[in-house]
Amino acid sequence: QVQLVESGGGSVQPGGSLRLSCAASGRTVSNYAMGWFRQAPGKEREFVAAINWSGSMTDYTDSVKGRFTISRDNAANTVFLQMSSLKPEDTAVYYCAANSIYTRSSVYRDDYYSYWGQGTQVTVSS
Repeated sequence: QVQLVESGGGSVQPGGSLRLSCAASGRTVSNYAMGWFRQAPGKEREFVAAINWSGSMTDYTDSVKGRFTISRDNAANTVFLQMSSLKPEDTAVYYCAANSIYTRSSVYRDDYYSYWGQGTQVTVSS
C-alpha cells in the first residue's frame, strides 16, 4: 500500500506562486508514475500534470503549461508541483496520485491511478 499526503496549499493573490508537495509512505514510489489532479467546487476532478519515475517524461494540461512544473525527488519519496502566475481559475483542491507504470495515453485519466492523497486547498483571490 502507498499513502500519499499533500501539503503546501494556501491562499495567494493572482500572479503569485505556491509549491505543493506530495510525500509518499508505505513503500517507495521511486519507480511509480505520479500525477496531480484538481477539483474546483461544482466541477469534476481534472488532470493537471504527471511525471514518470525518472522525471524524463512529463505531461501537463494545456491551461497550466508554462506556469506549472512537476518534479520529483525519489530519494525523499516526494513529488512537487511548482505553481506560478496563479489565476483565480486555479482555485481548487489539489490531489496527488500514484500508479505503478507511466502510460502517456492514460495519465490524464483519474481512473488510471491506484493511490490518492486527501488533497490540499489552493485559493487564488485578490
